[in-house]
Amino acid sequence: MERVYLDHAATTPVDPEVAEAMTRVLRETHGNPSSIYAEGRAARALVDGAREQVADAIGAHPSEVVFTSGGTEADNLALRGRLKVEDGRDGLVTSAIEHHAVIDTARDLAAHGQARLSVIGVDRHGLVDPEAIREAVDEQTSLVSVMHANNEIGTIEPIEAIGEICRERGVTFHSDAVQSVGALAFDVRKIPVDLVSINAHKFYGPKGVGALYVRRGTRIATTQTGGGQEKGRRTGTENVAGVVGLGVAMRIARERQTSESGRQSRLRDRIIAGVTGRIEDAVLTGHPTRRLPNNASFCLAGTEGESLIVGLDLEGFSVSSGSACTSGETEPSAVLLALGLDRELAKGSLRVTVGRETTEAAVDSFLAALARVVGRLRSATAVTV
Repeated sequence: MERVYLDHAATTPVDPEVAEAMTRVLRETHGNPSSIYAEGRAARALVDGAREQVADAIGAHPSEVVFTSGGTEADNLALRGRLKVEDGRDGLVTSAIEHHAVIDTARDLAAHGQARLSVIGVDRHGLVDPEAIREAVDEQTSLVSVMHANNEIGTIEPIEAIGEICRERGVTFHSDAVQSVGALAFDVRKIPVDLVSINAHKFYGPKGVGALYVRRGTRIATTQTGGGQEKGRRTGTENVAGVVGLGVAMRIARERQTSESGRQSRLRDRIIAGVTGRIEDAVLTGHPTRRLPNNASFCLAGTEGESLIVGLDLEGFSVSSGSACTSGETEPSAVLLALGLDRELAKGSLRVTVGRETTEAAVDSFLAALARVVGRLRSATAVTV
């Protein structure tokens, strides 16, 4: 059975050109980038080249790019590192639908008395109201963190407006752009954001490497001590092959962004129309138009997320769900609950995210399989009841 992968929001396959570049580094370059002899200089040149590729893709200066182990570390460095340098200001404002790497970090900082946390709600489409941010920011606010696009429901947040408010109030603004960089045009010269988290494996790069954009003049402290790499902002010997892979993946994503965004948007809309048209009581989650080009997310009444994943897996399709089975009981996603959805409905969440290799034929096959799976699950539920 030929499988169809439809979970690109979770991770993407490594692009062959990326894999080739990384393999070449692993075979030919073994020096430590901090060493001043020839092998070290060769490794340093590769790291600097990748830094320039990442910077070029987002309109930044290379010195503003800090390599990390991924999006989670970038988020932690942004939040913990920013609050660590503040003297007296400990206010942290974020939204109710942030990725765990942000919201859990924010709650941990608050629990340990390192931040005074304000969590802003969203509307039924998952949008943060910039005016709610304005009202939450006060003289003691150090940092606002609002994601660019939500990983579960695909809603694109108004970070331009939020950033302008932060700039007016003299507050640092961080955005987790893990889902959007590589999929959408993102230019830090046009968006008033000070800190941006990036993750390579979301745009066909390797796992275990990412970056934090730090606008010049924005102070952050390292969250770990060691050798002082990355200008003291993130210590530890650089993952040379990984950052080369990140750089190549970023270049490819930038080159293909316009064409792929349009193509994937058409596939996304085909899925949305097919699911809402074929599946009774299917509810689209996230904003109907202001959403990532590859993301289609739903709640399907009379089903549970884990059962949908298993049923579709047996049909040859890889998808995701915001619901999780804990101790035998399905727990709905906190993101979906923040939208105001009923708990029972939210348990039947389904996320479908297309990618470069997804075809119209694959989408049509998926829609037919989903109808079969939902029919079986609802029949089983009816018999049980």
